[in-house]
This record gives sequence, C-alpha cells and structure tokens, in this order.
Amino acid sequence: MLSRLGWLTVHRRRLVLALGGLAIALAGVLGSSVLDKLTTGGFADPSSQSEQARLALLRQFDEGAPNFVLLVSAEQGTVDSPDVAAAASTLTRKVSEEPGVDEVWSYWSPGSPSPLRSDDGRQGLVLVRVHGDDDAVAKAATSFSPRYTTDGPVITSRVGGSGEIARQVQDQIRKDLARAEMLSMPALIVLLVLVFGTLVAAGLPLAIGLVSVVGTLLVLRVLASLTDVSIFAMNLTTALGLGLAIDYSLFLVARYREERRRGLAHEDAVVRSVETAGRTVLFSAATVAAALSALLLFPTVFLRSFAYAGIAVVALSATGALVVLPALLAVAGPHLDRWALNPMRNPGGLHQRPRPGFWHRLAVAVMRRPVLAGGAVLALLLVLGAPFLRATFALPDYRVLPEDTSSRQVQEGIDRGFARGEADNLFVVATQPPGTDLHRPDIDRYAGALSRVTGVARVDAATGSYTEGRRVGAVPADGARYVNASGTWLSVVPSVEPLSPQGEQLVEDVRAVPSPVPVQVGGASAQFVDTKSALFDRLPLALGVIAAVTFCVLFLFTGGLLVPIKGLVLNLLSLSATFGALVWVFQEGHLADRLQFTPTGTLDLNMPILLFCVAFGLSMDYEVFMLSRIKERYDVTGDNQEAVAFGLESTGRLVTAAAALLSVVFLAFATSGISFIKLMGVGTALAVLLDATLVRGVLVPAFMRLAGRANWWAPRPLRFLHDRLGLREGELSAPDETAPTAAPRQADAVEQRSVADANGQGGRLTP
Repeated sequence: MLSRLGWLTVHRRRLVLALGGLAIALAGVLGSSVLDKLTTGGFADPSSQSEQARLALLRQFDEGAPNFVLLVSAEQGTVDSPDVAAAASTLTRKVSEEPGVDEVWSYWSPGSPSPLRSDDGRQGLVLVRVHGDDDAVAKAATSFSPRYTTDGPVITSRVGGSGEIARQVQDQIRKDLARAEMLSMPALIVLLVLVFGTLVAAGLPLAIGLVSVVGTLLVLRVLASLTDVSIFAMNLTTALGLGLAIDYSLFLVARYREERRRGLAHEDAVVRSVETAGRTVLFSAATVAAALSALLLFPTVFLRSFAYAGIAVVALSATGALVVLPALLAVAGPHLDRWALNPMRNPGGLHQRPRPGFWHRLAVAVMRRPVLAGGAVLALLLVLGAPFLRATFALPDYRVLPEDTSSRQVQEGIDRGFARGEADNLFVVATQPPGTDLHRPDIDRYAGALSRVTGVARVDAATGSYTEGRRVGAVPADGARYVNASGTWLSVVPSVEPLSPQGEQLVEDVRAVPSPVPVQVGGASAQFVDTKSALFDRLPLALGVIAAVTFCVLFLFTGGLLVPIKGLVLNLLSLSATFGALVWVFQEGHLADRLQFTPTGTLDLNMPILLFCVAFGLSMDYEVFMLSRIKERYDVTGDNQEAVAFGLESTGRLVTAAAALLSVVFLAFATSGISFIKLMGVGTALAVLLDATLVRGVLVPAFMRLAGRANWWAPRPLRFLHDRLGLREGELSAPDETAPTAAPRQADAVEQRSVADANGQGGRLTP
C-alpha cells in the first residue's frame, strides 16, 4: 500500500501539490477565527457533585459566585465618608443597570456587609454576576472592564474576578503564540540548515509543518462548533505540529539520501523512502496519537482538548510527510543538495559514504562496560526524579498570569486587604424530593450540625447564622434567597485555607454530615477535591492504554518481549527525572526569577498528566525509529551488538537533531506569560532531550548488550504472530558495505547465530 502511495505521489506530483496548496489555503481561511471559538474554562469535571451543585444553585435559586469584582478605593478618607459612599453607590447602581447583569451586591448595598470592607477602611468591593457561561462572561468583559476601570477625584475602581481573568488569559495566549513563532522560527531555520545541510532540504520540513498546523486550525474550528475546546490546546497545536513535521521530514529525507547512495534512481528512491521510512513514520504517528488519545479518558474539557488537538496534528503531520513531502521530493530531489552550507563537507551529498562516527563509537564504548555506563545514568535519572516524591497539586488561579496583569493585581489587593473566607464559601444545595416537606426545624438542625464541623467558621441559612452548633444571628433580611419551593441552600464559610489539605478534609467532613434530604456540596474546595478524584481515578486506565498500545507496536517491530518492556521502563525513568526537575523549578521556585513566574508551592493538577502523555508519545516516536533500524540490521546479521551499534549510528544524529529542533519549538513557550504553559514548554523540551541523549545514547545500548539475544525472544505463538503481522522498515538482502560495523571483539556463540537459525529454534535460546 505504501509503495503504491509513493508511486502515486511521485507520478502525480503536480496534482498532489496543487491540491495540497488549495487545502492549506482553505484551512487557513476557515480556521483563522478559531481562537474566538475556544473556551478559557474546562478545568472542572462536568459530572462531579461540585459542578452539579453549582448548576443547581444557578438554575433553582438564581444564585452563583460573582464573576466580576470591582475594587473601589477612596482617594481621601474612608469608604464610609459621605462623598465616597455617594460615588460608590452611584457606581453600584450603574453596574446593576448593565445588560446581562443578574446580580450586584456591594459594601454600599443595604446592610453594608462588613466582609466587603477592607481592614484599613480605604477600600470596598462591588461583586457582580453576569449571566452566561465562561465564554459569554469573558466576551462581556471586553466592554465591561474598560468601562469600569476608572480614576476619579473621589474614588478609583479596578476590575478583577474570574471573568476579567479569563479575558486577560485569552489575550495573553494570543500574545504568547505570536511571540513563540517570532522566537522559534529564526532558530528553527538556522538549525534546519545545519541539520539538513542545504537550503533546499531545510525548506521541506517547514512546508510540512505549515500543512499540519494550518490543517489543525480547521479541525479545531470544526470541533469547537460541536463541543467545548480549550484555548490552551492552541499552544500544543503549534509546537507539536512543527516538531513532528520536522521529525518525520528529517527521517524521510535521510532515507531518501541513503537510497540514492545505494544507487537507486531519483524517483525510485522517493518511492522506496515512502515504502520503508514511511512505514515507520506511520506507526510512530499511531503510537504518539495513541498516547494522546489516553487524554480522552479524562472528563475535563482542558485535557480532552489536548487530545483533540494532538491527534489531529499528528495525523496531519503524518499525512503531510507521506503525501505532500514525497511530491515535494519528486520535484526538489535532484536539487536537494544545491546551496550547501559547507560544500567542502557536503553533509548531504549523494556520494558521501557513512563512516563510523560519534554515535557508533558511543554505542561500542557503552556496550564494553554496560553495567558501569548504564548504572551511572540510571543513578542520575533517579536523583533527578527524587523531588517528584514531594509533589503537591492544585488547580490554577490568578497567579498563572504575569505580575503586571490588572486582574491579578486586583486579586492580590483583595487578598492583602480583606478578610479571607467569604469569597471561598462552600455551598450546600438541598433539593426537596417530590412528596417531601423540608421544614425550618430541619434546616435549623442541619445548619447547626454543619457549623460544628472542624474548619467551619460560620454557616448562613434561611433560619439564621450558626457558629459551633449555636444560632448566633437572626434570620437575615435577605433570608428568602436561601429557600424556595424546590429546596434550600446553605453557605459554609471556612476558617481554613480552601485550597489546602485542610480545605480538602473540610469538604469530606461537610459531605459526611447527615442531611434531612439529599444534598450536593460545591465551591472552590469541592471542585478541587472532585477534579483531583476524577483525574486520579482514571489515571491507571489511561496508563494501561498507553502501555498496551506501546507494547503492541514495539513488539510488532521487534518480535521480542523484552525490548517493549525495556522501552516502557526507560521512558518512565526519563519522565520521572523530568517531573522531579519540574517540582524543583516550578513548585519550589528555583529559577523563578529567570523564567519569570510566581511559584505557588504546588503544581497544576492537570499538567503532569498532560506532560506524561505528550512526552511519552514523543519518546516512543524516537524509540520506534531507532528500533526499526536495529531490527532491520539484526535480521540480516544476527549479531546483536553490531545491530545496536548500526542502529544508533544510523539514527543517533537524526534523533538528536529532531529532539533539538522539537525542543526549540517547545522552549519558545517558556516565554509564555501563563505559568503552566511555561511549565509545559520547559517540561516537554527537557523530557525530549533526556530521552534522545541519556536514554537512547546510553541506557538503550547498555540494556540491549546485557540482554543479548534475549532481546528478540518470544514464545512460539507470539513468534508466529510476528512472522505474519510484524512490521519492518526495510528488507536488506545483505549487510550494507558502507555501514559502520562494531569494533572487533570476542563474540560468543549465541550472538553469532544467524537469524534463520534463531527463527528455526522457535524462539528458544539454546546455543
């Protein structure tokens, strides 16, 4: 099939390129508006108790958390000064008349609620709830925020709250994407010229990157019209699209040059490249997509969106490499080595004969002392991974934004000057089932029981306010808002930090209090508890899916059981080292000044899961490329050590170059103003570099040397299955006389046996 595809793209090159150009143009036009259709929310589990409580509170009682906060400051005097109170009351009334505003309450409302007055008396709050979902609120912020950011002779006002934070996050993402492209593209072009050796060859991966990125914009635009898609998926789309396009192009172009050196004609070399390296690209893409598809098992829109974007960009990158790139090679192939960067070196010349190089020498050196070399790298990775044992997790808050962002400054001012707890209430929604009556004595007893829970400062209900089991306040003037024909709701004010272990325990204790009717508990603490539970409950299944798919692909390439297990274990080691480094940098705050972010003492709950799936997929991408060449050589020679040295020499430079190019793309996102996007960029780049150097360069040859022919062993039924269904990049009839060989050594009898003899033994390791 791939041979036929290669022939078709070569002989219909003009048609393929014309259709490809038309598709890119249409995708660019139709997908250009995708950013306006993506959501800034999606961090909560929509089926969780906390989310259901939030929706019930909104639908049944028309109550909810404010999504805008106006921080009002008195220029002279205090918030109780007559002129200040008059100006602030006018501001409150003006806000309440805005279209789409459901509710407004402020310090200058009747009753002057004391929690809305700062400790020094110079500031007060106006809380606003605008109708609509997260995206409608963020859209409303574009006009609401400028209008109520004011400086007057009596008062000044600044806008904060979740709606304004969402708007500024959206603006920041746009700036980050433009900055990342501006920074990464020049570096990529320089590195591509250095890696490919010529200007013509360096331009091919950029063309495929354009196909994958622009095509994915259209895919996301279509998906956004059908379901919620997170705006943060755009970052992965750009980075992964460029990175994979470069990876796949690099390996196909390298194979094309290799086939030309073997003496194949130009068009035949293109077809052969699609037939051989194209098969590896296809299954490598399937492995990366499978790792990303595990994100679909999680319930949050945030993680699922990365699966949508990632799978789409992987599929388009592979399609571009297997369809558009061969057509480009068919046109540009004869001119591929023109305008060489260094003609004397002729890095990509057709007549260059490969000689044993750095990667071959490294493999031989490692295999001479596999225990020493492998043990040293293993110890290093374990030391790097140790900090992950003290990782703590939380959901993102306003501190993900840069320090000079106005909404962050407003929230920091509120944190400094106002009593904590009132804005972070738990709310308990008690639904009255049909045929039952919820009487006030029931509410009284239940509210009293809730107020006795450790960590509760106060409970407000339709029957009054409660502390330590006693009613301490009469029925409030607005008590009717707490009850209607469908049930009642209660506000639980915490005395502990909401997003902390004590806050999590408070949620569990409140939910454990017996209630007269079914209840649902919501609020920031409850959302964190529910999201954490949902993600961790599904994590084993996601890991199982990734491991199963990876194992199957590697077995089909190698025919052995040990090599796939080795691949899984080594990838976990490199990722654990990456996670440990991220705890040290982002949780504990080392290098915070250089990377320009605010450490919070926690990691975003979603990011380790996302980073694991992305980095694991990319690591297996390189594993597939390397093992395909090792197995190809082993099938010819039956010499394990020579095959490993050949495979590392054939792919080491390419894998390292691909990793460096991919890292440049992801490191550009280290300049992001959003701290967890910065974490994703740094983490992915670090994981890829560790995998392409220490793991592929040292641990893989050390392990494969120690295992010997056991690398390729499998029980007879699985051996039969591999013979029927196994994957191979190419079939060589004899050892390539231009390929480097292992250094002379005393080979044991087992490693000198031929592959035919190994197959004839049915997988037995008898000498």
